[in-house]
Amino acid sequence: MTQQKANPNPKPIPPGYLNIMGYVDESEVNGPGCRAVIWVQGCLRECPGCFNVESWSFETNQLMSIESLAQKILNNPRNQGVTFSGGEPFWQASALASLASKIKAAGLNVMSFTGFTLEQLQSQSAPEGAQALLEQLDILVDGAYVESLAINSPNSPVSSSNQRIHVFNPALQDQITWASDQIEVHIFKDGSRIVTGYRGQLSNL
Repeated sequence: MTQQKANPNPKPIPPGYLNIMGYVDESEVNGPGCRAVIWVQGCLRECPGCFNVESWSFETNQLMSIESLAQKILNNPRNQGVTFSGGEPFWQASALASLASKIKAAGLNVMSFTGFTLEQLQSQSAPEGAQALLEQLDILVDGAYVESLAINSPNSPVSSSNQRIHVFNPALQDQITWASDQIEVHIFKDGSRIVTGYRGQLSNL
C-alpha cells in the first residue's frame, strides 16, 4: 500500500496549494541551522509510535497556497532553510517541488523527511512528482519510523536505526547538527503551542 502510485487524497488539492498540518518558523531540531518547518497532511503508514498521529488523515486540514508559504518562509530573515515533514511529504511532491524551487532561488536550503526509501522514490512506483522534489532537495532523511529500532541519542540525527541521511548538497555535509533527543516548544500569540522534535509528538496544546 505504501508504494501505490495513485494519489490517496480523498479530495483533489487545488493546483498551487498544499494541504498542511502545521507550520513553524525558526526551528533548530528539524534540520541544520534555523529553519521553517512544514508538516503536510496525510500518511498511509500509521507507524506504531508515530510522533504525528494527527497527520495521518488525508482530509483537508489547512489549504495554503505555494506563493503564500514561500512568502511566509522568506519573510523571516532567521530562516536559513525549510524542512518538509508530515505526514508524508511525497504524497504532495509536485507542489512541494514548486515551493522548494522558490525557496532555493532565494538562497535557502531544502530538506525533507520521508517514510519511503530513496530507492522507492526513484522507482516507477514512486508518487507523482517524486523525482521533481528529489531534484530540489539538499538533504533527505528516508525510511519509515520503526518503534523497535528507536534511537534517542544526542549523537543520532535519525529517530530509528533503519533510517538514512542522504546529503545531496556537499556544502551541508558537515551540518548534520540536530539530534534524536531534542524537542522544541513554539508558543504563538494566541496562546497555542506546537511541541516538535523526536521525543515530542507534534501537537497543538
